[in-house]
Formats: sequence, structure tokens, C-alpha cells
Amino acid sequence: MDLLISNIKTLLPTESESRPFVAGEQMSELDSIENAWLHISEGKIRNFGTMSDPALTRIRKTMSGLQELSASGKMVIPAFCDSHTHLVYAGSREGEYTDKIRGLSYEEIAKRGGGILNSAALLRETHEDELYRQSHARVKEILKMGTGAVEIKSGYGLDTNSELKMLRVIRRLKETTPLDIRATFLGAHSFPLEYRKDTERYVDLVVSEMIPAVSEEGLADYIDVFCDRGFFTVKQTERILEAGISHGLKPKIHANELDFSGGIQTGIKYGALSVDHLEFTGAEEIRCLLDSDTMPTLLPGASFFLGLKYAPAREMINAGLPVALASDFNPGSSPSGNMKLVMSLACIQMRMLPAEALHAVTLNSAYAMGLHETHGSISRGKKANLIITGEVPGFDYLPYAYGSDLVDTVILNGSIEYKKDYEL
Repeated sequence: MDLLISNIKTLLPTESESRPFVAGEQMSELDSIENAWLHISEGKIRNFGTMSDPALTRIRKTMSGLQELSASGKMVIPAFCDSHTHLVYAGSREGEYTDKIRGLSYEEIAKRGGGILNSAALLRETHEDELYRQSHARVKEILKMGTGAVEIKSGYGLDTNSELKMLRVIRRLKETTPLDIRATFLGAHSFPLEYRKDTERYVDLVVSEMIPAVSEEGLADYIDVFCDRGFFTVKQTERILEAGISHGLKPKIHANELDFSGGIQTGIKYGALSVDHLEFTGAEEIRCLLDSDTMPTLLPGASFFLGLKYAPAREMINAGLPVALASDFNPGSSPSGNMKLVMSLACIQMRMLPAEALHAVTLNSAYAMGLHETHGSISRGKKANLIITGEVPGFDYLPYAYGSDLVDTVILNGSIEYKKDYEL
């Protein structure tokens, strides 16, 4: 059934021709249509225009069974693309939240067996069906907040069977939810306690056993490594990425969250689709990114929750770079998948303009997932993954009203999947 959204207060960002991402000064520009309509057919954006456009009259006259939805006083924007999450996990870690309040650092908690290792211990004990149940609830949660595409990483297993279990759960989520999901193998998320004195032996396990097993079952689209101080070295990262590439996995990198680690340069060297976190980014790293096709992806939710410095988004954009934003939804350092809140944090803490933040959570984050050709903007032929907001005075109100629920309706693949106060 075709769907027509009419009387749209503002439709944005619109594109007459698709582009892979938006960079530099262009990130502050939003093409939009006031008093607009949008026609969805076969799950895709067929056409759009102003309410005075003669094409609208033709659609109404010729389309039998057309469903029409009025968006008077409301905006329509692309559904969010969240290109960095760890939402498949067992249990929670609110005890460590209290430790952080008492002054313990992320690294101190990790050194005493907390952090990622805490989640790994819980996950190993959790049956796959229960892990799916918990993770499915989180997917439903982010859908209601406007996310239509999400990347989910493994990395809380840290042994072959548990990593495969996580990736199988991600595959089940792909098959049973309307979100577009990309899977990333992150066996190199941390070193298990039993390998702390011989980290090379764990790298051997990742390279010789985990990656081939993941590849054999076709469980992942990407491979990721936590290349940072206290985690995987540049040399270890290169070895893991090379093994992943040889098995058809495209690189993504956790880089420079805790220090200038060389992770950004390593990701660029190996053609990473994105390098993520980037709290420690200077002139050299920016120069390298400018000469690459790698998307810098910033995770302000983690900086907020951990009390870390924020990535230098303003310097990156002023230098001409594109920037993507993601939630980093995980139990230890960013227990939220609220992308509207991510936009607000980017505006308040990283001095990004609202328009820049919108591009960063839609088209640029779609690029960081390899989905830019089909997601992330209002463009003819793209997948109809859309948010209809509540009645708002204008676009800037979305990140301004940081605590307000302003998602009225979520449309995925052309179908209404969520409507406030009425769940289909």
C-alpha cells in the first residue's frame, strides 16, 4: 500500500541528487521544503514537493488504496542511523556507575576485572535465547526513539563460542526486527584476564580461530579493534585487521578514546570505513583524515557518562572534515541509544550546530555503516525510513529540548512501525 504524508510543516534534509556524506561548511546547510508532502511506494521515497505541486493532485486522483497521513505542524526527517553500538549484552553495570561517581576511572575499573570483563562474565553465563530477549527489548526501545538503522558489535564474549553467540543473536535481530542492522566482529575489545600476561596469545586466538569461524558462518559485515592505551597496540591491531580483511571483513576502529594511540592512522592505513571515539585528535590526525575516505565518528554519550573530554568536532568540521555521531549504546560507558540526546550533547558540549548534528546522525552515520546509498536523507529512491516529529516550532527545537520526547511516528521500509500512544 502506498503512503502519502501531507501538510508537513518542514521536510528536511532534502536532496535532488544523492551524495555519500556532507563535510565541512556544507554540514551547516539544510535544504528543506515548507508545507510539503512525501509519497512512499514499495518501501521507498517515490516523490515529494510542496502542497501546491500539481503532482500531489495527480497522486490523490490516480492512486487507489492510497493511505494518507497528515503531519500538520510537524516535521519529517530521516530516521536516525546509529553506526556504533554494543546493544547485545547481558545484564547491566549500575554498580560501576556508583564506582565512577566515587572517583574511579574507566581504566581503574577495567584493571580490577570490571568494565568489559564484567560484561563478558555475564554474557558467557547467559543462554542465547535470553540474550536475544534482552537485546530485542533494546532494539524496540531505540526504534521508538527514531533509530531506523543500527550497527551492533560483538566484543563481550572474548572467547570463540561466546563471540559467535553474540553474532548469532545479532543475526536473529536482523531477521526479526524492521531495523536495518549491520554486524561487527569485535573479538579484540579487551584482553580476558587469563591472557593479560600473554596478550599475543589472545591475538593468536582472534586471528587463527575467531575470525575464520565468524567468516565461515557469514556472521559479520565488519571487523573492529579497540586500539588504545591499555588495550590493543598498533602492531596487534594491524595483525587483526589484516586477518579480517583476508576473510572479507571491512575494518572499523575504536581509536584515541584514552590517548593519542595511533589508532586513527592505523584505521586510515587499512581503509577503515570509520574510526570512532576520537577524543584525542590533533592536527596530524585531522590531516590524515582529510586525505582519506574514512568517516570520523564521535560518541559524545560516552564522554558525558564517563566524564571524559569531548572529541574536537568543531576543529574537524572547520578543517573540512565530515563528522558522524553515534550513541555507543553499551552497559558500561554509554547506557543509552537515544540519538536525539546524542544530537543535544553534540550541540551543547562540542559546539556543533543543529544542522551539523542532523547530518551527523543521518547521512554521515549512514556512510559509516555503508548505507549512504539507501539511507540518511530525503531523496527519491532511498528507503522510506522516516521520523514524523511532534508539533514543534522549528528544527532547532529538537536538540534544544534535550529531555523531551518529540518522536511522534516512526516509518521503516515504508510501514508505520511506531506511533506515539498507539503501538502497532
